[in-house]
Amino acid sequence: MKQVNQLWYGDRILALPLVPVSWLFRALAVLRRQAYRSGVFASHRTARPVIVVGNLTVGGSGKTPFVIWLAAQLHAAGYWPGIVSRGYGGKARRWPQQVRPDSDTSVVGDEAVLIARRTGCPMAVGPDRVAACRALLKYHDCDVIISDDGLQHYALQRDLEIVIIDGTRRFGNGFCLPAGPLREPPSRLKTVDLVVLNGGFPRSGETLMQLEGNTLCNPAEPTRCQPLSSLQGKAVHAIAGIGNPGRFFVRLREAGLQVEEHPFPDHHRFTAQDLVFNDDKPVVMTEKDAVKCQQFAMSHHWYLPVTARLENGFAAHLLQLLKRKIHG
Repeated sequence: MKQVNQLWYGDRILALPLVPVSWLFRALAVLRRQAYRSGVFASHRTARPVIVVGNLTVGGSGKTPFVIWLAAQLHAAGYWPGIVSRGYGGKARRWPQQVRPDSDTSVVGDEAVLIARRTGCPMAVGPDRVAACRALLKYHDCDVIISDDGLQHYALQRDLEIVIIDGTRRFGNGFCLPAGPLREPPSRLKTVDLVVLNGGFPRSGETLMQLEGNTLCNPAEPTRCQPLSSLQGKAVHAIAGIGNPGRFFVRLREAGLQVEEHPFPDHHRFTAQDLVFNDDKPVVMTEKDAVKCQQFAMSHHWYLPVTARLENGFAAHLLQLLKRKIHG
């Protein structure tokens, strides 16, 4: 993973041998989208409006906290949202799967369980987003559907597209896969409805999102909490099995913790041994990791939940745009 990050987010010269393949990938990505838009490939509309939340790059950009924020805004506006996602990391024998707060992360995926717990929304996951939407609506009377990480899943028609950008890494070296991290060229941003920047400094047309979290909770006893500041100046083991572990490690250092980094692959299936370091230092992890460590967490294990905060007026603008898309 370290070598991939150096390739994608380091010196562009390192990626030059793969650029011809990258050009081919970019061309195929553009042609694929045009094929869906022109009807060459079939796309399907669900019985409810769909809001797609996605990104242009591989890896974490902050979609999960934004989806949680979006669900809360829709609830507050009187909607009854449902959520569909891929279920990355899940090993279900049959798809789609309904997701509950107590679902097994090894079956439906870690992000799905986290979203279900934080939002309280009905949720279904599966590689086929259209089938997941149908399964969701079969059991729940939702009036709007949020498709998490669904930007490139064009078989599902959408009413609103929202792209999340990592404010630190943005588009890396600017190349498409495999030379760079892009799934589609940056020009795709011209066709989406809203662009949200996770940290950093927004450019024209981008809305800033900040992730806030200052309370640590125990994975086994989520009601047992302490301020993040209580570990200020102390040495801790920080583990992160997310798309961009570095962002989490920086957050802890900014809070004054002395961090010993333990990055894991995204969606890593943790075992009890992964959290053993043969000392008495606290172990701090992300909330996505915590849902997989709940069964074997100990008293010195902590996770840091975060909440998205968007610029004033963005929620009202989003809801107005949604109404316009639905009702004309």
